[in-house]
Amino acid sequence: MHIQIINGPNLNLLGSRETEMYGNEKFETFLERLKKTYPGIVFSYVQTNIEGEMINAIQEAAMHAHAIILNPAGYTHTSVAIGDAIAAIKIPVIEVHISNIFCREEFRKISHVSAKAVGVISGLGLKGYELAVNYFATMNKER
Repeated sequence: MHIQIINGPNLNLLGSRETEMYGNEKFETFLERLKKTYPGIVFSYVQTNIEGEMINAIQEAAMHAHAIILNPAGYTHTSVAIGDAIAAIKIPVIEVHISNIFCREEFRKISHVSAKAVGVISGLGLKGYELAVNYFATMNKER
């Protein structure tokens, strides 16, 4: 199984950005641990601060991956185009947020992605990515 992880704007700053909300671990460190935990899964990782690059990454992943774990970050609340990109592909997407977007500002409670995703994990820190991987790994075994 091949899972593409796509992280959006400012997530390149994990480990140093608002550590009380996002923790102090860099995503690359977490990803290495994830790869060791799931040796039978191939992971690809993209982080971008640019909306169009995120759309390109979603479309490209649909050609080579079996599933996408997507944290659109701030674009969750603003990008109809990212939602449209997810609707246009045939592989499943799980939307993940490190913080609980429903406990934050009102505008963060709106997602242009959630209705297109097979599921949403919000507020469980980096553990949310692992839960998404576990779901896809279980789903793959049931096929």
